[in-house]
Amino acid sequence: MKKVKVALIGAGLRGVNYLEYALQHPRELEVTAVAEPNKERRENFKTRHGLTEDMCFTNWDDLFAAPKLADAVLICTQDKQHYEPTIKALKAGYHVLLEKPMSPDAQECALMGEIAAQSNRVFSICHVLRYTNFFTTIKELLESGAIGKLMSITHNENVGYWHQAHSFVRGNWRKKEDSSPMILAKSCHDLDILLWLAGSDCMRVSSFGSLSHFTSDQAPAGAPLRCLDGCPVADDCLYYAPKHYLTDNTDWPTSAIGDDLSYEARLKALQEGPYGRCVYHCDNDVVDHQVVNLEFASGATAAFTMSAFTKDVSRTIKLMGTKGEIRGALEKQEIEVIHFGSGKVERITFEDAGGHVGHGGGDTGLLRDFIKLVREDGNTQGLTAAYHSVQSHMIAFAAEQAREEHSVIHLKDFVELTKAKAR
Repeated sequence: MKKVKVALIGAGLRGVNYLEYALQHPRELEVTAVAEPNKERRENFKTRHGLTEDMCFTNWDDLFAAPKLADAVLICTQDKQHYEPTIKALKAGYHVLLEKPMSPDAQECALMGEIAAQSNRVFSICHVLRYTNFFTTIKELLESGAIGKLMSITHNENVGYWHQAHSFVRGNWRKKEDSSPMILAKSCHDLDILLWLAGSDCMRVSSFGSLSHFTSDQAPAGAPLRCLDGCPVADDCLYYAPKHYLTDNTDWPTSAIGDDLSYEARLKALQEGPYGRCVYHCDNDVVDHQVVNLEFASGATAAFTMSAFTKDVSRTIKLMGTKGEIRGALEKQEIEVIHFGSGKVERITFEDAGGHVGHGGGDTGLLRDFIKLVREDGNTQGLTAAYHSVQSHMIAFAAEQAREEHSVIHLKDFVELTKAKAR
C-alpha cells in the first residue's frame, strides 16, 4: 500500500487537527513539509511531525519554489488566502485538499470550479459532513425509497450562543469584509448537504436574517469596552470573557485565543486582544440568525435555519417524503424513520465518531477518501470534488444577495453572470 505524502499550508487549528491522522496512521500518510508564517505554530508543527528545518517555510511561495515535496497539499489558510495557493499547487502538480469555503469571492470559486474540471489532479473540498455515517445513512435511505419521493427538508444549524460570541463576534469570522458572509463561512457545509440530499440542482433561493443582538444598543447599562475593565454585570453576563477563557480547560475554543495557553498569557490576551472585548462593543457585522429557502429542479424544497441562539452546537434535520419522514440529530448520532400507513418507526443509532470537533467522524472519513484518491493519481474524484462544490458555494453567495436585496435569486442566472464576470 502506497504511503501518501502531504505538505500543509497554514498550521492553524484545522490543519493541525486534520493531520493528526498522519500520526495515528503513519503507514498511510506522512507529513513532509509545512508553510506557516507564525514562527511558534511552525515550530510546534515541525516538532510534532518530526520535520527538518529545510522542510519548514514561512510562506507558500517558498514551498512551491522548491522541488516537489509531496504528493499533495492540504490548504488551511484563512478564507481569503485560499485561491492563490490552490492555483499554484495545481500548476505545480500537487493534488489539493482545500478547507471550506473555497473562497469568499464568488468569481474565484467559479474559476476554481472550471480549473478543477480541466485538471487531472485530485481537488477536493473539506465538506466533511458527506463523510459522516449520519448523513451517508440518510442519503442511502432516500435513494432506497424509504420515504418515497422527497418533498421537503427542514435543517437547523444550531450555532450555540457561546460559539457565536467566540467565532463570529470576537473572532476571525466576525466581519464579512475580512472573512466572508456567515452563511458561507459557517454553513456552506449545510448548503452542500442539502444539495447532496436533494439530488437535484437548486433553482431558486431566498433568504432573511440580520445582526440583531450582538450590537451596542443591546449592551447592559455601564458595560465597558472590555470585560476586565470593571463590568458591572460580570456575574450575570453569559459572555463575560473570563468565564470562558480563564478556566482550567484550555481545549478549543480557549486554545484559539493564543499560542501560549498559560494563565498569564491568556489573561494578557483578554486585556489586549479581541477575545477580551464586550460582545456588545465589538466591530462584528455578520448576522446572528438567518434562514435560507431553496427550491430544487425535482420540485423539492428546503428551509435552512442558522441561529446563534441555541445552547448546544448541533445539527438537526427532518426530511419529508410521500411515504414517510426521516428525523435526525447529528450530535446525538440518532436517526428515526417513520413510515406512513403502517406507522412503523425505525431507529438507527451510531457509536460516537468524533462529536462536534471531529464532525461526527467526517474529518477521518474525508482524509481516508482523499488518501485513496491520491493513490489512484487523480483518475477518480471523490464526494466533495471541487467542481461539485461550486454550486453549493453559489447558493451561499446567492442567499446573501437575496438577504441584502430582499429578493428571490434564480440560481442559474446568478451562476452564469458570475462565470461571465470571472472570465
